[in-house]
Amino acid sequence: MRFDRDDYSLVDEPSGTAPTRRRRGTAAALALAAIVPLGFAGWIGWHAAADDHGSRSGADTAQASLTAGGSGASTPDGPDAAGGSPSASASSSSAAPPTDRSGAVTTGRPLAGKVIVIDPGHNPGNVDYPRQINSTVFVGNGSKACDTTGTSTNSGYSEARYTLDVARRLRALLQSEGAKVILTQDGNLPWGPCVTQRAQIANAAHADASISIHADGAPGSDYGFHVILPAAVHTGGVDNRSIVGPSRTLGLDLRAAFAKATHERYATYINHGTGLDVRSDLGGLNLSKVPKVFIECGNMRNFGDAARMTSPSWRQLAAQGLASGLTAFLAR
Repeated sequence: MRFDRDDYSLVDEPSGTAPTRRRRGTAAALALAAIVPLGFAGWIGWHAAADDHGSRSGADTAQASLTAGGSGASTPDGPDAAGGSPSASASSSSAAPPTDRSGAVTTGRPLAGKVIVIDPGHNPGNVDYPRQINSTVFVGNGSKACDTTGTSTNSGYSEARYTLDVARRLRALLQSEGAKVILTQDGNLPWGPCVTQRAQIANAAHADASISIHADGAPGSDYGFHVILPAAVHTGGVDNRSIVGPSRTLGLDLRAAFAKATHERYATYINHGTGLDVRSDLGGLNLSKVPKVFIECGNMRNFGDAARMTSPSWRQLAAQGLASGLTAFLAR
């Protein structure tokens, strides 16, 4: 949101040799008849276990020790919201398919081995903790509020609810492609976390990419989405210069994929309608050590954008666009 964004002040092989003596043919045939079904059953069991293993996905979230709060997983916002796929366990006498350091099966899944951090902007509970979220944190080139409440549509649908719903939908899509996905908060914290901690979560995970999901609060006549890229910041013990280039590539991939999936136009009010903005005042970008961008998915104060963002089906399109952009970037 514009007025207080980011820091705001997402085989069977029985060889079957012929018997050497005719009188043993019947016994050999009976033995073979018994072995083949058993071998075929074992083959089916292995593949069932492999398929079950491939569908496994965990709902990884940031540790509650970063801020006060519980650690329970929340259900998505609204009846149409998408969640992560359920965990399952399988037993098999055969060896499990190979997995990587993220626990994802490494066969045939484009994001296997990738770690992605999704940062749902703000927190629905922030409004109840003004003292905590208004405390200041150092972001390298200045101080910012720990977090803010975010914006909302004119009818009261909050940015924090929107970002959390899209983040959960995006998580499910990325996990289905084999990625390990971490959310900076999943409705399991009473407020925050602070913008500094949101960056630290991705850094600690050595994420391959990180995205912070937001919506803007510009004047009602303005509309469209834009991606915020990090400017180089090298001061106050902070140096993000190594991630500026890859973050721009990530931003370009996300801009193209989001526009294609949602048919949302580039923001009419930012940087001459290019759909891109470069900023040095956002702690989440200044402090990042991994490729990271923000996306403002639309203007919640604009009637058309608000109608889209309050639609569960459009939020699913938004998540699909973000997933496609991240996949394009990580496939390079």
